[in-house]
Amino acid sequence: MAEERDEDRASFTGAIAAKEARKMKARKDKARGLWFGMGMMGMIGWSVVVPTLIGVAVGVWLDIKYPGQISWTLTFMSIGLAIGCANAWYWVEREQKKIEGDKSND
Repeated sequence: MAEERDEDRASFTGAIAAKEARKMKARKDKARGLWFGMGMMGMIGWSVVVPTLIGVAVGVWLDIKYPGQISWTLTFMSIGLAIGCANAWYWVEREQKKIEGDKSND
């Protein structure tokens, strides 16, 4: 009976210690909160927009230089959008792994 109480007490103490460590880390990283999130959203947005706009520019140039039945603008815009989405996915995956790594270290 006493051993069970000691195990329960140790388990409870461990849970409290882990929770307190997360709180301390959150307080330390508080400055990263809102502005970090806004910056990350901007970075993800730009990582999609820039390749898309480059694709549009190349497509417009090709449409002017080599007009034809194929719309180079739409083609290269689609390619740029696909590259931008893949780029954004890379950034999100990287941040997710970093967050999971931080949680496993706690």
